[in-house]
Amino acid sequence: MAELTIDDLKGFLMRAVGEDESIDLSGDILDTQLTDLGFDSLAVIATTSSLEQHFQIKLEDADASNIETPRDYLDIFNRELAQAA
Repeated sequence: MAELTIDDLKGFLMRAVGEDESIDLSGDILDTQLTDLGFDSLAVIATTSSLEQHFQIKLEDADASNIETPRDYLDIFNRELAQAA
């Protein structure tokens, strides 16, 4: 079964913002607001879209709009991946 890990997520998040050296994803970031980590709404949309393409799933709009922290990404995507298996 496919699973989204925090390390995988960090890679997707960083690709969404390119070479922005002001973004630091070290330490315990699971419950930190994405905006506090330096990600604007466009970066969140880009990350979500990339993850959907990678895992070949489509989130419901309500789920996608509720993503505010890295933990939200992990919970929502891993729930969807488990249901798809």
